[in-house]
Amino acid sequence: MAKLNLKSMKKSTKDHIITFAMVIVVYIIVQTMITTGNMSSLMQGLLVPMCTYSIVAIGLNLCVGYLGELSIGHAGFMCVGAFSSAFATKLLQDVIPNQILLFIIVLIIGTAVAAFFGFLIGIPVLRLRGDYLAIVTLAFGEIIKNVINVLYIAKDTDGFHFAISNGNAIKLSDEGEWLINGAKGIAKIPHLSSFTAGVIMILICLFIVYHLVNSRSGRAIMAIRDNRIAAESVGINITKFKLMAFTISAAIAGAGGVLYAHNLSTVTATPANFGYNMSIMILVFVVLGGMGSFRGSIIAAVILTLLPEVLRGLSDYRMLIYSIVLIAMMLFNWAPKCIEFRQRVAAKLKKNTKQRVQNMQFEAHRTKQKDSTQINSQTFQ
Repeated sequence: MAKLNLKSMKKSTKDHIITFAMVIVVYIIVQTMITTGNMSSLMQGLLVPMCTYSIVAIGLNLCVGYLGELSIGHAGFMCVGAFSSAFATKLLQDVIPNQILLFIIVLIIGTAVAAFFGFLIGIPVLRLRGDYLAIVTLAFGEIIKNVINVLYIAKDTDGFHFAISNGNAIKLSDEGEWLINGAKGIAKIPHLSSFTAGVIMILICLFIVYHLVNSRSGRAIMAIRDNRIAAESVGINITKFKLMAFTISAAIAGAGGVLYAHNLSTVTATPANFGYNMSIMILVFVVLGGMGSFRGSIIAAVILTLLPEVLRGLSDYRMLIYSIVLIAMMLFNWAPKCIEFRQRVAAKLKKNTKQRVQNMQFEAHRTKQKDSTQINSQTFQ
């Protein structure tokens, strides 16, 4: 059996293995803490949201960090995935009793619907140059939220009923049920999300984006980001690859919305859930974690989701401390002096580690020679 030789691996492969290992190790630690009763119910309640924001941040990082296009409406794709999957769950929960199978099916539905909307938006917009994508995605996020808030869909023995703006126009029988109830959203959603499902989805998303980035298509996408004119001059289809990356990014955001919706009993299209502030918060995760670094996006999403809850006891100073931490993280990640300091520390640690390994090898060699000398002398005697 071939041994895993880390020294001969490419740097990108090592980085991917470290990211996967980090997620798995954190999952094992958290599960151990839950099993032993060392984690509070408040922290357990934050596990699924942390997974949700990590997934959406991975998707947005693909768009911003690798494609080089700014999107400030990913909460809209998250909203599409959440509502389409919750709607499908309401229709299928009596048909498919197995909750795991039901969640997989609605996850596919929510992801596909979000990818479809991303494809539709990307066709006209990604042909243009400039910040048009940011404007259009912002508008899409607001439009989809307002459309859902005036949409009424119900079901009874007479079939489906639809209405726009006026839900009173629908006359339901006693056995009838609201599927989408305007601003009240979708209620009585079965709880299908879990921390385990969230971690599995993070690992799948990481596998997809890493596979894309390291593929021929990924290199074409990064070539477009670095120099559009040069990429076009060598025959790269600009629109095709930009549309591919943006559609995958929207699909991943939709998958995060599916996980988010099935962690709640009622999902509503409010500004707090899927508004402009949510899109900016996800963008902050990407920028603080490092554009192009999926591991950094996950770490930033976890820290900035936990921080407000950890500081909740300091009610008067909570947001002040939160802002200071944001500024500190930004400086640590992007300030030139901080970057130079991190590089010096990393180089010093690498040098010390190498020296320590050489010393250990030298001591082992000396010990081996000493033992060999003793054996030879005993044999001679």
